Amino acid sequence: MRLALDQALNAQLSGEVPVGAVILRQGQLIATGYNRPITTHDPTAHAEIVALRHAAQLLQNYRLPECELYVTLEPCAMCAMALMHARFKRVVFAATDPKTGAAGSVLNLFADGRLNHQTGLLGGVLAEPASALLRQFFVDRRAQQRAERQALRDLASPAAVQALPGIPTGDATEITGPEEA
Repeated sequence: MRLALDQALNAQLSGEVPVGAVILRQGQLIATGYNRPITTHDPTAHAEIVALRHAAQLLQNYRLPECELYVTLEPCAMCAMALMHARFKRVVFAATDPKTGAAGSVLNLFADGRLNHQTGLLGGVLAEPASALLRQFFVDRRAQQRAERQALRDLASPAAVQALPGIPTGDATEITGPEEA
């Protein structure tokens, strides 16, 4: 799980939600991944999926029945189903996800006996450092968003507009079409 936490730090450095994943097969590291949906413009680029794609390519098989995934946040439904479709032996996660967790927090797809494959599940491994990393990321992100909003408000003040070079003051000129802009 410590390797997965290192991957989560890579995500954070890239401006992504800090989630990391590693895949082991018989105790050997096979693949790693971290969240990349923002930087790749791909909503499926969760840490688990990134690592899963690497492992499948390396092992040249979409079925990975001898593999275990270690991830810093409880998998969502998309990731849970992809892991079960790949026939993972076990998924180990750190922090729970009370909003979208599909390994027990919101629902538990791994425990659904109606599905054709059951994957072992273990949660809470190094949960506190993973949770702390996520909490701090969102505290920092909210502070950055507040600062950006304030900067925009400051920029839009009449005094700021008058202080901008090349901006005429006085009467406003109506723009009637794109060619006048």
